[in-house]
Parts: sequence; structure tokens; C-alpha cells
Amino acid sequence: MTDKISPGRPAATVIIMRDSPGARAEILMVERAKTMAFAGGALVFPGGGVDESDRTLAATLGRPLDLDETAARIAAIRETLEECGLAIAMAPVPDETMRVTMRQRLAAGATLEEAMAEHGLSLALEELVPFARWHPAANDRVSRIYDTRFYVARAPEGQIATADGTENVHLFWSEAAALLARCKAGAVRLIYPTRRNLERLAQFDGFSDVAAHAASISVRRITPWIEEHDGERRLCIPDDLGYPVTWEPLETVQRS
Repeated sequence: MTDKISPGRPAATVIIMRDSPGARAEILMVERAKTMAFAGGALVFPGGGVDESDRTLAATLGRPLDLDETAARIAAIRETLEECGLAIAMAPVPDETMRVTMRQRLAAGATLEEAMAEHGLSLALEELVPFARWHPAANDRVSRIYDTRFYVARAPEGQIATADGTENVHLFWSEAAALLARCKAGAVRLIYPTRRNLERLAQFDGFSDVAAHAASISVRRITPWIEEHDGERRLCIPDDLGYPVTWEPLETVQRS
């Protein structure tokens, strides 16, 4: 099947990092339930699709960011609270009771705007650092197409992440290099964008280093493509966006 660019569903994901004294920063990973249609059983960063309620809230904020960017950041905040129980990019920082209540309200169908308004909270969208944007082409190897914006955020102090038990069944913190080693050994499953982003993150010690690196490179939409080299088909990405590994043999790629 010929690859073609599909509009894709807008989505957002957050690379949440916590610095560790004397060691590389740890990254929050979630294990998706095997029953999920997209990336079932894989390790991913928290995130999900942009909802209409995210766009509705974005339209009311009047911020300098465009509507799509604002809606994506709102979705990233909402999905992180839903999936992990962490309240990122909110002011003032909500206490545990607030976080639990808001998470329950979201699960019951409330919008993020409604859940936050009950506690007098506002959004601090500037705390999310743009890192990347991935938008695969449509073909017979990809089950669902998402146009996903990736952000980096510092882990909020004193908050404990917990799995939601529905979309994700387990979560944990890990250094990027350690997780890549587990993937190489076949112990965990990483889809192509997650693996490439972990390789990029593994170059740096902590959140501040990653944030500075991200700020130095303009975010450009990445649509992997297939090239043939010496009879080997490779899935490739651009070589000027900060990724130390820019291709992988197609036969080893895990894409969805």
C-alpha cells in the first residue's frame, strides 16, 4: 500500500522527568493495556487524543499560542491527570485531595475546565516545553493515525503517580538508557516514536538540559518514510531534529 499523509487525530503526550541526585533523570512511563487498539502492551509516555472540550477551553483563553497548540497542551494536562493522577501545569499547585477529586470528576465525564473551576485553579501552559511532533503516514502497517505533539515537563514535587487501571495497567520511573537496554534485550515493547524519543532524551542528564536542547531546535512535524539501502528497507526520520538514531530496519520496527 502506498504511504500517504492522513490528517490524523490531534493528540498530545508528555515526557515527565524527575531529576535524581548523582544520576540521570528518570522518565515516567506507562504500560498500555494489551486490549487497547493502539500500542496495546507497549510502554509509552502519558497522553492521548485532543477532545472537543480541550478546543473549547483553548478558544476562551486568549493566549498568544494558536488554537491547535493551546488545545494540545490542555489535552496533555488532562490526559496526565486521567492516566497518572499527576497535576502538571496548574496554578496554584493542587493538593492531594484536589487531585483525587479532579481525577474522579474527569472519569465521570467532567471537562478539565469544570474540574479545575471547582478548586479555583488555572492553567500554566508555559510549563510544558515543546519537544517534537510526530505524524506517521497512512499505510497498512499503522492501525491508527495520530498527529501527536510531544512536550517535556518537570515532575511535580510531592505527587505520586498511579495507573488508572483501564487504558494503562502499570507505570514506573526509569532512566532513558536503562529502558532502551531493556527494549534491546526484548524485555519491553517500544513503538518507533517512543524509542527514537528515548534515544534523544538519553543524551542528557536532567530536565534543564533537555528543556534547553528542546528550545534550541524548532519543532517540525516528523513523518517517517521508507528507504532502501543495499537491499535493506529502513524506516527513516530527518537528521536535523536532534535525534541520534534516524533509521531502523523496517523488519524490526514496532509501530502500533
